[in-house]
Amino acid sequence: MITTGTARSGRRSGGIGILGTGSCLPSHVVTNDDVGAPAGVDDEWIRNKTGIRSRRRAKPDEATSDLAVVAGRAALEAAGISASDLSLIIVATSTPDSPQPPTACVVADGLGAGAGAAAFDVNAVCSGFLFALNTAERILDGSDSPYALVIGADIYSRILNPADRRTAILFGDGAGAVVLGPARPDRGLVAGRLASFGADRDLIEVPGGGSRIPATAETLAAGLQYFTMNGRGVRDFVNTTVVPAIADFVREAGHDLDDIAHFVPHQANGRMLEDVSAALGIPAARTRVTYEEFGNTGSASVPVTLDHAVRGGALRDGDLVLLAGFGGGMAMGLSLLTWQGSHPSHSTPHA
Repeated sequence: MITTGTARSGRRSGGIGILGTGSCLPSHVVTNDDVGAPAGVDDEWIRNKTGIRSRRRAKPDEATSDLAVVAGRAALEAAGISASDLSLIIVATSTPDSPQPPTACVVADGLGAGAGAAAFDVNAVCSGFLFALNTAERILDGSDSPYALVIGADIYSRILNPADRRTAILFGDGAGAVVLGPARPDRGLVAGRLASFGADRDLIEVPGGGSRIPATAETLAAGLQYFTMNGRGVRDFVNTTVVPAIADFVREAGHDLDDIAHFVPHQANGRMLEDVSAALGIPAARTRVTYEEFGNTGSASVPVTLDHAVRGGALRDGDLVLLAGFGGGMAMGLSLLTWQGSHPSHSTPHA
C-alpha cells in the first residue's frame, strides 16, 4: 500500500508534456567477462542471473556532469529549443561530481543556460529521475515558465566493489534527459506518484563518506565507500510493494493496464523485470528494455530506455506510456503520460 506520496488523475487545460529526449552512453563497452573475473563469475552465470550482456564505463577523467551535459544537449535539440529557454534544470543522481556544488549547476553552466534558470539535484537513487520529473512538472504547472530540463545521470562504476558479484555485474554508466514544456490538448503527463519507505533504507546503501561516517583511512580500508545491496530484500520489496502499487496507480488514474502501450521500468535486472511485467500482465512486446546492452544505469535507466524507444520509432502520438522507477531509500516513482509525438529524438554517442 502507498502510505505517502501524491497522485493526480484527469486532464487539465495547458498540460505539461515531454517535448524531446536524449541520452549519452560512454563509448567504452565492458563485457561480462571483464566484470565477472574479479567477482568470480563468468558470462553464462551473469546472463542467467540478470540477462545483462554488457554495460558502458565512463573515462577516468569524466564526471557525471559530463554525461549529463551531452544527454541534455541532445534533448534540447530534439525539442527544438536552446538552453537559454530553460527556467529549470533538475539532475537526478546519487553519484554527483562532488558533495558540493550541485551537479545541476555544473550542467547548467556547461549547457550555457545562463543565470536565469534554477538548477538543483535530486537524490532518490534509482527512482531519482521520476522524482525529478514529477517535481519539474508541478513547478511548471504552477508558473508562467515554459520549459524544464530533467536529467537522470549516474557513474556507478566509481562506487562499486569489483569483487562483489551482487553489484559489480549489474551497473553501467550513462545519462538520459527529457525536456518538459507545454503539451497539446489531451497530451502530456496524466498522473504521478512518489513514495518512500525509509524503514527499508538499509537494503541499498553506501555506508561511508557522509556526515554519519565521514571518509577516513579506516573507512576506506573497510570498503564503506562502496555501494551495497541486499538483492533478495530488493526483489521482495519490488514484488510486494512496487507491483501492486503500479496496478493501483494506473487504475486510480482512470486506466487499465491493458491500456498501456509502453511500459518503461527502471532497468534493475532483466530477470526481475520479466517477473514484474508478468505480474502486471504487460506483455514483453510492450515493455521497453535496454539492460542487455547497458545494464543498470541507476537514475539514467528510465530516460535512457525512453530515449531509445522514441529514437527507434516505437512510440506513436497518443500512446499511453507508463514510467516506473524504484530503488534505494527505499523509494518509488511513477508517471503516466499520453505521448506527444511532435519531435524526433536524438541519442548522442560519447567518445
